[in-house]
Amino acid sequence: MVDPNRGGMRASDADREEVAARLRTALDEGRLTITEYDERLQSAYGATTFGELEPLTRDLPVPEPSAEVVAREEHEEKVSKEWRDWAGGAVIMIAIWGVTSVASGDLKFFWPAIPLVIWAAIAVAMTIGGPGKRD
Repeated sequence: MVDPNRGGMRASDADREEVAARLRTALDEGRLTITEYDERLQSAYGATTFGELEPLTRDLPVPEPSAEVVAREEHEEKVSKEWRDWAGGAVIMIAIWGVTSVASGDLKFFWPAIPLVIWAAIAVAMTIGGPGKRD
């Protein structure tokens, strides 16, 4: 349902294209006849406000995101979490190295580089790998 305050707001080309895509999906699913689709499509491209667009899809179900979209979003979330974890681990390991170097009075071997490089390589592989069945 359209927000009553938004009904008079002017619609953009992208808004009209979104409605047209929903109408195409409804036609493909058999929810609209070709005549209904054509009438609604003409109305969608002729609409100037959200109030004119909303009735064109009011009786159609809200589309569910495709499995591909869901998989991509889950992958992006996993990759983002992996890099946040890497950054947090880097801060902790570098802090430990810094404190031990200061406490000993001389610069110690930068040991955090070893686990951080390995971890980064894994994170890069995960990032490049794209969404897939890894669970």
